[in-house]
Order: sequence, then structure tokens, then C-alpha cells
Amino acid sequence: MTFNPLLLVNPLQGANSQGEFSRGNTLPLVSAPWGMTQWTLQNGSGRWFFDPNTPTISSLRATRQPSPWMADYGVFGIFAQTGDLVASRAARAVRYNPEDLSVHPDYLSVVLADDGTRMEMSATERCGIFRFTYAADVTARVLIDANHGARIHAGENLITGLSRTNHGGVPENFACYFAVRFDRPFTNAFVTQGGAATGQTELEGEEIGVVAEFEAGAPVVVKIGASFISVEQAIRNIDLEIGNKDFDAVRGELSATWSDLLGRIEVEGGTTDQNRTFYSCLYRAHLFPHMFHETDAAGQTVHYSAYTGEVLPGVAYTDSGFWDTYRTLFPLLSILQPKRYGEILQGFVNAYKEGGWLPQWPSPGYRAVMIGTHIDAVFADAFVKGVTGFDREMAYEGLLKDANIPGDPHDLYGRVGLDDYLKLGYVAAETANKSASRSLDYHYDDFCISQVAGVLGRTTDQDRLRARARNYTKLYDAESGFVRGRNADGSWPANFNPYSWGGPYVEGSAWQSTWAVPHDPAGLMAVMGGQEALVRKLDRMMYQSPKFEVGSYGQEIHEMSEMAAVQFGQYAQSNQPVHLALFLYAAAGSPARTQYWVRRTMNELYTPDDFPGDEDNGEMASWYLFNALGLYPLCPGHPSYVLSSPLFPKATVTLEDGKKLVIEALANSAQNCYVTGVAVNGAAHPSLSISHDDIAAGGSLTFTMAAAPSPRALSASDLPYSLSAYPEMAPATDPFGASLKISCGGSDAGGEFADDCYVTGGEVVSLGGPGVYASARRGAFQYALPLPALPEGQSYTVRLRFAASDASEFNGRVIGAGQTSGERSVDPNYADGVREDFSGVAPSGDGLIRIETAQGALSAIEIFAAG
Repeated sequence: MTFNPLLLVNPLQGANSQGEFSRGNTLPLVSAPWGMTQWTLQNGSGRWFFDPNTPTISSLRATRQPSPWMADYGVFGIFAQTGDLVASRAARAVRYNPEDLSVHPDYLSVVLADDGTRMEMSATERCGIFRFTYAADVTARVLIDANHGARIHAGENLITGLSRTNHGGVPENFACYFAVRFDRPFTNAFVTQGGAATGQTELEGEEIGVVAEFEAGAPVVVKIGASFISVEQAIRNIDLEIGNKDFDAVRGELSATWSDLLGRIEVEGGTTDQNRTFYSCLYRAHLFPHMFHETDAAGQTVHYSAYTGEVLPGVAYTDSGFWDTYRTLFPLLSILQPKRYGEILQGFVNAYKEGGWLPQWPSPGYRAVMIGTHIDAVFADAFVKGVTGFDREMAYEGLLKDANIPGDPHDLYGRVGLDDYLKLGYVAAETANKSASRSLDYHYDDFCISQVAGVLGRTTDQDRLRARARNYTKLYDAESGFVRGRNADGSWPANFNPYSWGGPYVEGSAWQSTWAVPHDPAGLMAVMGGQEALVRKLDRMMYQSPKFEVGSYGQEIHEMSEMAAVQFGQYAQSNQPVHLALFLYAAAGSPARTQYWVRRTMNELYTPDDFPGDEDNGEMASWYLFNALGLYPLCPGHPSYVLSSPLFPKATVTLEDGKKLVIEALANSAQNCYVTGVAVNGAAHPSLSISHDDIAAGGSLTFTMAAAPSPRALSASDLPYSLSAYPEMAPATDPFGASLKISCGGSDAGGEFADDCYVTGGEVVSLGGPGVYASARRGAFQYALPLPALPEGQSYTVRLRFAASDASEFNGRVIGAGQTSGERSVDPNYADGVREDFSGVAPSGDGLIRIETAQGALSAIEIFAAG
């Protein structure tokens, strides 16, 4: 049987979301890769206009919405109807049975339960094609939601219209024009407004629609072209992309396009869910950014400029939030689609020429949403990896403007607080909100621009920007152990709380934001106190209660809810700030922890149906794709990838030039997540990272997997890239052993012990003792603590602490592998405290050590490596 990954894709992955809780905040899109016009289902209104839990449909919608937080623009829709006329979309929703809905990247089919009408659609880059099959004896009706203007072209089987729907980022003359061409004449057609017939054949205004009716009989086939230039261009797009092709031919071409693209990575082994998740993510990674250019009558590529309102030559792309996508999506394109990557960048160079600044969240023009100028990283990654196809000098001009000229004060483009940053080395807390996160972003972005300067031979610029990139150290507060906002006079703002979101941070707290130094892990380790200190800090993040304070947000936002809904400590995979954190373990000489936590993240937080949080234009999906292949771009802007834990026994990547990269993970399994050896083209590869050149050259990348890590010495040259130098010799793999200290009642949680986590059952009670003995968890409860395996010959000791008064009734037990029975002794630091040690403990096959009791009160848990 021919391998067809298209059948594994679930376009509904991530669609089951609301504003209060995201499982992706995606739409099920029928679209060409990077299509200018995409098509989806609609059964609601506003930004969350499709709910898969409500089996009704009111429209097949032309959409470009990159996220509900950005909203849609240029919206129009089409719908099939019989029986009584209900033109208003808000009033005409029809039920369907979920088993009668079929959604694929190339095709959608849904049967309306009320009358049996089948609606089918497929797409090209700028057009859609629809086939509506009605019952044999009814008048066929097609409804067009034009929104702002429509015209009926009598005798031409044609309706044209326009939509000016937008939420900003457009010139005054913005419109999406469309042309609707039917395969046969309509018997009746009229324009509506607000759902009521107007008696007119042409009208502009609000809530404009069209009703077209046809004789009963054959299916009605509809071809729709869209354009941001003109109605004439919309018609031209139909002629260029569909022409005389029938529905099945158009669908067949799109199916072949997706099958070819998805088939460029063929994975072998893994579970059905892992395969479905992988290919659903691969589909998501090829939807954004959107093309925004068209082909004119002379065959030239032109585009409507979302920055000037003119029609200008050249390509254009839009709808990408660089704060998200620089991390994984564009590095993935550098491997799979370097030519497309170069074309996309030329589109953003054109945006710079037209608007005067490089965009930071184009949709379709400048939008003020997130901070930083992370398009700097998107260009830098292309420069250092040899991606071509864009004006490099013009790009560099735009990058230097980001670095040196104050931008829009409302974050439309450029950098807020740049004067502070250039004077102090950081944005002062008094100057702007999100000051710590802004500063860290600028430090990294300056590093990225320095990389471009290096490629272009601008050594003076390179040296100056690299010096600026090191100034993140000014924001590290050694007393608290976190990166913090800082006042202009060098003092620290009062009342610091590492669990408080917002303020100096963006969409996170100090726990999620401190790690944002992808360009200099060695420098971050140095200010934290060395490699062991960094490992301990990362461990502490993973073994925390997922608690939060709403801080300056004033209310619980969905990212907080998503973090709190899973047991991963303060590691919030639901949002981008921590997406690099697990790979800092490898930078600290502890790759086994990277491998363990990456594998858990893939297996527990991603499914064929859900993402951990907002998918964000391919970023969340690309994080999964990279790690499923055993790679991760820790520092976009440097041509290297950290090696992680491949999910599949084998993956074959067909590169754009036809070369093949074969990635094998020998002895891979659910338990064997640890890498004990790597070979590149058969030669041993001691480094914990691999160069982009090695990936782009094709060949073989072979991992040897095992159920436990294998200690080995690491040299500084084996560690991932860092701007600062690592110590001369890094420690051996996992020299420190995973360790954690948990306060079961929450006492002393801000000190040596972490707050209660990974527990179900019981209740917190006050005891009145000192430190952790001030409180306890009482009753029947269970802790299920995830811990990495240790090398052969090593094991964990689990120490339980409880008050002497509870000793007679406490019957706690440890469930793992190989442990001894507990040995009790008096706590040397507290005469009324008891310690019970269980030695020789190893995690069970699922990677967990469980601690449970049916009665009694437990004050603290300590787990540390021994042997």
C-alpha cells in the first residue's frame, strides 16, 4: 500500500478551544500550503466562530485568521440551502451529524441533517471550489455572505463583491474582492441587506448578501476567486488557478500537493496517535505565513500593499507572529523549504521598503500585539544557513533600524524603550511594561543582528551588537535567583513575587521568563553560579506547584489556566517563553534530563486532537516536529541544533534538493528515551548538537537509545553553542542526579523546599512546628513524581518527613523499582520530627516514583541520587 500521510492529518487538531482555555485555538483549514485564501467551517460569530462541540453549520468561510487574538480580515462566505429562505447567517445554522463531517487539508464534505444537502469544497492558493448536491426535487439555493458589497452579473453566471472586514493593520482603501462563478445559470438572484431582500442587483453597505437559486437536478459547482487588488483580478485568479477544471481535478491537484509536501518526512514505527500527531503538526507548519501576492494580466507578480494601499511589484507575505514563529517554524523551513523561506523574507523586505519598518506581527500590515523585533532572528537564521532569494543589503538596513532607532511607542514596529536600552543596557522598569522581557528580547535580537553583520563582514557593527547582547546579566538578581525588572538607578522594584505574572514579564512570571538567553547559556550559567546551579534551578522549575498570581493582568488569562491544568511544575509548554528551557539542561552537561522531559512533553501534552496551548501559526507544531526527529533549534540565528530524544525508530527526510537525511533511533521505545550514542554518517558524534550543514547535506544521523543514561565525560566543545565560553571541562552526564524537595503542606515553599506538586487527594493541615513541619498533607493521597532514570549502579533515596506525633498512624509507602523498606530516625534538625528513608529506589516503567498513604500526615518529601 502506498504511504499517504494525508490520511493521517487531523485538521481539527486544536479547534476545541475557547478564549478561557486553549487547546490550540486553530481552525480546520482546507487550503493550499501558505494559501492566500483558506476555507473553514463557521457556526458562530466573533473571533471564535467555529465550535466543533456544536454540530451545526451556517457558512463555509473564506478566512485568513492567524489566531482569534488577531481576528480575521477580508471575510466572506457561502452556504447551500433549500426550503424556506433564511438569508441571515446568524439565523440559518443547520445541524449535521458528526459522522457526516469529513475534513482533510485538501477537502471538506458535510451533509446537512435537515435536508440531506451535501456541501463539498477544495481549494487553490487564492480560490475555492464547491460542489453542492441537493435532493432531486427541490429548488437549489446558494447564499453568499458578501458583507460590504455585491453585484449580480445577469447572463454571466457570475456574482462579484467585496468585504472590508478587518481589525486594523490596513490602509483606508483596503478590501478583499471576490468573484463567484457558477457552472450553470441561476433562475433567480437578488441582493440582501441584513438578511432581507432589497430588490437590487448591486449594493454596497453593511451586512450585504446575495441569494441565487437554481433549477432542481444536477449538483451546483461554484468557483470563487479572491483578490486584494480588484474584482477583475479575482476573476483572473479563477482563470489562472482553476480555469475549466472540474471539482475532482482541483481536489486531485491539491491532494497531490499536500501528499508530496507531507511525504517529505516519512516516519516509521511509533503508535497510531504519534503518527497522527506528527502529520497533523506537519500540516500546521505549512499554513502560515500567508501569501499576499497575485499574478497580473501581464504575468507579473504584484501585491496590494497593506502598508501604502498601492498595487506594487513583487511578492508579499503576512500573518505571522514572529515572537512565536522565530523559535521553531522558520528554522524548520530552513531545512524543509529553504527556497520558500527566501521568498517569504523578500516579502518582508518589501514590507520594509513600503512601510519604513520591518513588521513584528503583520496581519496584514503592522499590528501592535507582542514585544521585541524577532523578525531579526528570522532573518539571521536565514543568513547563517545560506538561505538566498531576498535582498540581503535591504534586509540588513531594516535590521539596523530595529537596533538603533526608537520604534512606535505602541509596539506596531521597532522597539519601545530603546533610549533606556542603549543608555543602561536594559529597559528601565519605570519606562515601559514588560521591561525585563523586552530587554531580554532586545539582547537576543541584537545577537541575531550581530550574526548577520558577521556574514556581511560588518565587523564594527558585529562587535558593538555582541557587546549589547551580553547586557542581560544586568537584570539577573542573585539574591532572588531570577531575571527581574530593574529601575533606571539600578535598584530592584519592591515586593518581588516569582509567581506573579505580567509586570516586567510578558505572558508569564519570573519562572517562565528567566531562561530567555538562547544565545549565551554559558553566560547564564555563570551568573546563576555554575552548571550545577543551573541544573538545580531547572529541576526546581519542573518540581513546583503550577500556581500563579494574576499580577498586572488583573484576571486569570488562558495561559495561566493551561499551565495549571497539567502537572509539569512551572514549565508552561502552553506558551512560548519556556520552549527553550529543557535544552538548557543539555547546555549544562545534563542531556539525559533534556531527553527525559522532552519525551514526556511530547507524549503527555500533544495529541492528534489537542495542543498544550495556542498553536501560534506553526510554532507549537514545529516544536513537536523538531523533537520527534531528535533535534531542536535552541538558538535561531546560529546554524546548529541541540540533539534531543527522537520519538520514532526511523524518519527519512527528503530535502528540497532531493538529498535524504535518514534519522534512526536504534532500540527506541517508550521506555528507551535516553541517548547513549550518536553517529553521523557512521562516525561517532560526541557533541550534544549538530550543525545545519550536516543536516542539509543529507546522509545518516543515528541515535542509540537505552532505558537509562550512560555517563560520559563532556568537553566544552561538546556543548551547544554559547556566545560566552563554557568552563574548560564540563561535568559528566547527569553528575548531580535529579533531586527535589517538596513541602507537602506548603510550609517553607519559598526557601529550600518547593511548593506541593504532583499530588492527588488529602488535605493540607496546620501542625505548628518549624519549617516544613508547620503543616502537612493529611488523609489518603498519592504523589506521582516524574524522575529521570539514573545510570547503572545509581538509585534514588526517598526521604519522608513527618511529625513524631503522627509516627504511629503514618503508613506511607514508596512505589518504584528495587527499593528497600523504610528506615525511620529522628530528624537531626527537629527533635519532634521523624525521617523515613527508602533507599535503592528507581522509577517504575512509566518514569514515576509514587508515594502514597491511606492515613497520617506527611510534611515533606526529599528525593536524591545515591550510589
